[in-house]
Amino acid sequence: MSTPDNTAKPGRSRIPELSSIPWEGPSAITRYAQVGRNLARDLGEEFALGSDELYAVLIRSFKGHPVLSVFGAPDVRRRARRVVKRLKRAAELQRGAGVELVKFHAQFRKEFVEVLPPAKPEKRRTEFNWKEEA
Repeated sequence: MSTPDNTAKPGRSRIPELSSIPWEGPSAITRYAQVGRNLARDLGEEFALGSDELYAVLIRSFKGHPVLSVFGAPDVRRRARRVVKRLKRAAELQRGAGVELVKFHAQFRKEFVEVLPPAKPEKRRTEFNWKEEA
């Protein structure tokens, strides 16, 4: 039985979107927080959608099962709700992880604002150029 080649750096090599960001300044921390938040949000959304789908599959698959239907269909629904509740909780926790990553970035800015290089001002257009083509 072979194991994946991530034993040298457990955790860091599992999520390439995050592990490939080098810690080389404030922009790296911003990027890390943004990518992490997006991953947490996507994972949370997947868990939420998966829980709805799983509930329907469990009800459909086990409705009328001889072992589970001793007490009738309400027992199957109750069991399915208990199982799916854990997946919904995982979805909530992933959303919370996304919020914490935003707070992580804000805390970094707050703690190190005096040593960070000033942000470059954005150049904004004041008028829309109708003659410019894309």
